[in-house]
Amino acid sequence: TMGVLGTLMVLIVGLLHVGFMILEMFLWQEPSVIVRFGMTPEQAAASAKLAANQGLYNGLLAAGLFWSAFARDGYRLKVFFLTCVILAGIFGALTAKISILYVQAAPAALALLLVWLGAGREDA
Repeated sequence: TMGVLGTLMVLIVGLLHVGFMILEMFLWQEPSVIVRFGMTPEQAAASAKLAANQGLYNGLLAAGLFWSAFARDGYRLKVFFLTCVILAGIFGALTAKISILYVQAAPAALALLLVWLGAGREDA
């Protein structure tokens, strides 16, 4: 059903944010990450604390998404945390890199659509 698909997408978005957290908190200065983000080692070192802070926020979003997926009557939590992810993705696309719209906001928007379509059937 749509409710189950919505919850699965919430979990996928949560896993994406765990990945973002790991990348930003623990792998930021790795050569492959430096190349992927077009940084120099000096830029990576200078921004490592900011990236770790951003990673923590992504981890907190992941925790909220996982909580919403398993919470009894988690519909409102799902809507709240997915909306947070979408807004963060739009802001990131406007201020940092357009690809954030596709990597972060789009999966959350799909999840939100599926959650809405499943509302009233399982956990609204």
